[in-house]
Amino acid sequence: MSSDTNKATADYGAKDIQVLEGLDPVRKRPGMYIGSTGLQGLHHLIWEVVDNSVDEAMAGYCTRIGVTLLADGGCRVDDNGRGIPVDPYPSGPHQGKSAAEVVLTVLHAGGKFGGEGYKVSGGLHGVGVSVVNALSERLLIEIDRGGRRYQQEYAKGGKPQGSLADVGPTPADTRVNGTSVSFWPDPTIFVAEGTEFVARTVLERLQTMAFLNKGLEIAFTDERAGREQQVTYQYKGGIVDFVKHLNMSKEALFSKVAHYEDEDTEGGQTLDIAIQWNTGYHEGIHGYANGISTIEGGMHVEGFKTALTATVNKYARTKNLLKEKDENLLGEDIREGITAIVAVKLREPQFEGQTKAKLGNVPMRSFVQKATNERLAEWLEENPTEANRLVKKAQAAAQARVAAKNARNAIRRKTALAGAGMPDKLKDCSSGNPEESELFIVEGDSAGGSALNARDPRTQALLPIRGKILNVERARLDKMLKNNEVQSLITAIGGGVGDEFDASKARYHKIILLADADVDGSHIRTLLLTFFYRQMRALVEAGYVYIAQPPLFSTVVGKEKIYLKDEHAKAAFLESHPNHKKEFQRLKGLGEMDWEELKPTTMDASTRTLLQVEVEQAAIADEMMSVLMGDDVDLRKNFIVTNARDVRNLDF
Repeated sequence: MSSDTNKATADYGAKDIQVLEGLDPVRKRPGMYIGSTGLQGLHHLIWEVVDNSVDEAMAGYCTRIGVTLLADGGCRVDDNGRGIPVDPYPSGPHQGKSAAEVVLTVLHAGGKFGGEGYKVSGGLHGVGVSVVNALSERLLIEIDRGGRRYQQEYAKGGKPQGSLADVGPTPADTRVNGTSVSFWPDPTIFVAEGTEFVARTVLERLQTMAFLNKGLEIAFTDERAGREQQVTYQYKGGIVDFVKHLNMSKEALFSKVAHYEDEDTEGGQTLDIAIQWNTGYHEGIHGYANGISTIEGGMHVEGFKTALTATVNKYARTKNLLKEKDENLLGEDIREGITAIVAVKLREPQFEGQTKAKLGNVPMRSFVQKATNERLAEWLEENPTEANRLVKKAQAAAQARVAAKNARNAIRRKTALAGAGMPDKLKDCSSGNPEESELFIVEGDSAGGSALNARDPRTQALLPIRGKILNVERARLDKMLKNNEVQSLITAIGGGVGDEFDASKARYHKIILLADADVDGSHIRTLLLTFFYRQMRALVEAGYVYIAQPPLFSTVVGKEKIYLKDEHAKAAFLESHPNHKKEFQRLKGLGEMDWEELKPTTMDASTRTLLQVEVEQAAIADEMMSVLMGDDVDLRKNFIVTNARDVRNLDF
């Protein structure tokens, strides 16, 4: 150990201990509170405020929520709930401050920790609006209570600019009570991707909240120049409308929706479940707890799946649709083509982690299981035509499952006979450590040649694919496994496929899609993303799937060739180089770039830009895949036209 190290150790004392006061921890480590400082974290600010308003709706006090993207880049969320309390805080270090100021400036302060304010709530950590305040360069709150309007403003980092003030009577033509929070994200925090909200991202989340809260009106307004629009969501059918919406791009197996509700007053639990099957092959069960999307499932989803399997098998046996010699249908057979919403509410939900991805309350499993056993059995008895179709579809799925198993075994036997078992066209890397290994899936042989020379052979593997792979949205697993390109992907990545896939066994922790920035390239990317989402979903959820960002333009500055990723980068370049006279060359494809160009712009980890594929809400991703890769051409065209203005996010 060196003398310098000894000195550093000896000097370590109380003066080196840093105490973060108030909202400082949020600004110091924003990722701990909102996940990231990219677009996902930026939009999380809106969700935190909206969730507070939704909690008011679930408590029975709010009927309307408004979300406005302001012309100057801010966002306003308003509701007609009870309004945040404005009376002085009664005791302790915050005595004398208004309750509203405490909520806005103190972490873990709120009305959701055992008081009588909320029986059911999604925002249980009490860090919501205070985190938004901490990460904004300005925040304005307006509260209407008892016929009076109160207002307070905060500067960068959540610093109060004076106390909460009574600014006069509530305007006669507005709500009686309620809260408005307007905030402007701090650009020094959100440096990765800026502070520009994406309308489509906001609309998708708001529509989901409207589905989950029957009758709640949620109004969206975009006031930004060139993007003006107004959309209002309100669903009297609640999650029944949600299921129909998710199946809109698919062919329903039957038009009826199985729907049932139940309540456990003693345990403080309720459930609301809607189910409809379609003629497709993919399972879409989406769980929600107190309005929070539990993308990893949990006890409510486990209880539903267990009861679904038992109830359908019991019905099939009772009606002699399954003979004595027949084996029971498996859960995966029955769930083929299902679209289901399993929404529960409970007093003290236990979510695994701050991300609230999985519900852990064990009593919820038996509650959902018992209700589904009883209520779904009644629905099947009352709808024999639909029930018989469901059983026949499940039987066909069972036959396909056996065929898929045989196909998988054939692939295993084939790879075992081939020694190492890797596809011939795979140019593997020498590293055996998945954490540092990358697999580039490259479109075409010409691009593959450049990429082969540009790669780092120690950590970067290359798999060229020819043409467009099979659209797995429209194919069962047994058919898919006969496709050569799909076989190569499965073998190269490792970890299996479908229900057997295990992300921990993947040979690479970065799967990078390297395709041209044209229409054909976009189509190939979408086909690959569909494959990963449907058959290796854990790979996407683990954050292992990326999209390479090859430049779309090049130009010359002096003697140096400059590459620009897209139209936005070109516009930014022209803004910073107003006297630039050289032409811009539009790069048509990766095959046009030699390896000396491809390496620094697209493949070198120190200079490239990658877009990580994220699945924040499974139901939205499921719907997007069905629309983009399904059979309804008009629906797909409408989706693309509607979202053209948010082109930077169209990859996923």
